Amino acid sequence: MEPRAGVGVIGGSGFYELLADAEELDLRTPYGPPSAPLTVGEIGGVAVAFLPRHGRRHQLAPHQIPYRANLWALAAAGVSRVLAPCAAGSLRPDVHPGQMVVLDQLVDRTWGRADTYFDQGSVNHITFADPYCPELRPLAAEAGRAGGFEVHDGGTIVVIQGPRFSTRAESAWFRSAGWDVIGMTQYPEAALARELGLCYAAMALITDYDTGVEGVADIEAVSMDEVFRVLQSMVDRTRAVIAGLLPSVPARRSCRCGSGTTAGPLSSE
Repeated sequence: MEPRAGVGVIGGSGFYELLADAEELDLRTPYGPPSAPLTVGEIGGVAVAFLPRHGRRHQLAPHQIPYRANLWALAAAGVSRVLAPCAAGSLRPDVHPGQMVVLDQLVDRTWGRADTYFDQGSVNHITFADPYCPELRPLAAEAGRAGGFEVHDGGTIVVIQGPRFSTRAESAWFRSAGWDVIGMTQYPEAALARELGLCYAAMALITDYDTGVEGVADIEAVSMDEVFRVLQSMVDRTRAVIAGLLPSVPARRSCRCGSGTTAGPLSSE
């Protein structure tokens, strides 16, 4: 198909709409339908494709998300850069709910998820030492601050299988490893973006302290109701951050996210 948008936005929990005046693209991929039809429109003169990660009604749990279809559909629509806000819990006492962490590393603790396009035919081993685009990351941090967030520039997210939250023992283990935040959807999303040669930047929206903070007795373990309550207070600001970030994305990429052999959908169809 003809390219429709250069930048894709994947909305996380609580973030199901972005574009007020948009065209809907109901794409099918070799991996089935994406979480929802793409909507394509413009923000500040930038052509954008939006996709809600969990579906429009949050009907898909983290392990049920069709990650391969989602990234494939965005690439097929012409997207070369992906902005991916996501909900996350803090593993650190100095990273607070309501703040934003612009991620630079991840640790995968998921299992059983379809996490590669190279499972048939040719074998390929992508470079994934740095999962997040070095060109988009500082732009996302700057846009976050301009949008009113206190931003932590850099952080490691440990990605758990879900849909349950961590036990206290698991959370203590993750803290002892020095990881900063915890979530359920960054893997395999970031890896699949790299296989397709897409730039990928993630803004973790901090909703809770996971199982609490060591030494602070009055902080309770995370609950789904609390996550959505905090997210609702951040959705409008997140939209504003995205709107502020889009015009700063360079027309040409200077990073290496798109280099090397990829599973580019247009060359594979």
